[in-house]
Amino acid sequence: MKARSHYIPNTDDDRAAMLKAIGVSDLEELFADIPDEYRNPNLDIPPPLSELELRREMGEMAAENNHLGRYISFLGAGAYNHFSPSVVRAMISRGEFLTAYTPYQPEASQGTLQATYDFQTMVCNLLGMEVADAGMYDGASALAEAALMSCRVTGRGRVAVLDSTSPAYREVISTYVSAQGIQLDVLDSRQVACSEETACLIVQYPDFLGYMEDMSAFEREAHSKGALFVVSADPFAMGMLKPPGEYGADIVTGEGQALGLPVSFGGPYVGLFSSRMQYLRQMPGRIAGETSDSQGRTGYVLTLSTREQHIRRERATSNICTNQALMSLAATIYMAALGRQGLRHMAELCYHKAHYAASAISQLPGYSLYDGGEFFQEFTVRCPRPASEINAGLLEAGIIGGLDVENIVDKGMLLCVTEVNTRGDIDRLVEALAGLA
Repeated sequence: MKARSHYIPNTDDDRAAMLKAIGVSDLEELFADIPDEYRNPNLDIPPPLSELELRREMGEMAAENNHLGRYISFLGAGAYNHFSPSVVRAMISRGEFLTAYTPYQPEASQGTLQATYDFQTMVCNLLGMEVADAGMYDGASALAEAALMSCRVTGRGRVAVLDSTSPAYREVISTYVSAQGIQLDVLDSRQVACSEETACLIVQYPDFLGYMEDMSAFEREAHSKGALFVVSADPFAMGMLKPPGEYGADIVTGEGQALGLPVSFGGPYVGLFSSRMQYLRQMPGRIAGETSDSQGRTGYVLTLSTREQHIRRERATSNICTNQALMSLAATIYMAALGRQGLRHMAELCYHKAHYAASAISQLPGYSLYDGGEFFQEFTVRCPRPASEINAGLLEAGIIGGLDVENIVDKGMLLCVTEVNTRGDIDRLVEALAGLA
């Protein structure tokens, strides 16, 4: 190579010894298989800027984004614009939380461990399950981990997922299972039939288009074939809906972003993962537990850690390498601040505002609601023109519209209404849609 890094403390003798060990004479020979134009490219790097100039340039670039501070938004599909009280940011901004790492040493990590334990407890209460872990990256990877866990529990090699599950989630599941030779079957949600080799049946609740399907029927089908019943649930909706645990779910996952985390251009988020106690040893991630010391004082420890870098090696059930402590702390503070009644009230606001919007839009000429059954805060609308054209017109009116789902519903748009959308916002959306018909 033409240049050597000043930050790699290898001497010339060190380099010569390593090159000799692998049988090459110099660095040029080591990288000879790489074409020269890629090995030593001419980099067109702009001249350096001062801090002031750089901040100005970055600010101008950021101003091009259609962010939620400038527009009314009705976009959901996995990332939701909910209100987060100021106590959440104030608490997670404390230095001891911002610098927290995986709590391997309980004597130095009691605060982080207690927050993790509280997070797990709240997730169990919210989802109606017996045990929850910490450390999931997001809702999609948590669901993929549930698929792998189901195969370990059942010893089977097929995973069934309904076509009403998020396409993005299905892609992540496919990536995870394909490397292990596991067969992924996408089933029609209207005619669900698992095989005798199915390890689990995966459903989303509410589904990708926002609707609530017959969970009891799915549970019966899964368990009748000896498969686990796995649910990816919207934790915000659980503030008012029957939790998956009461439907007989074996594993429940979810995306925790709605619980106090901003949309943040797609992350960082935090995944939720819970299961029946009998499957505890096959869970990925890590679990914090409560105990007492020799003097009877309450203490917290890392009870279960399953990744291969930490003790378990080839017996590991996961290679997850973070505990997402700051994001799970934010969700914990959010749930604690709102409480059971607060969460229910926020969920009810979403429900009623979404139904107000759906009712108004359904009366517009050229628009109709997709008949997917009962919904929570998201619903699908058939538009008189392609959804992309409708969204372009809405953006000109200062509104971020819904997700284009024309690949699922003809001229379909998936709209989301949360508690932050006022009646005036909804009326403005309806007016703009009428003008675009």
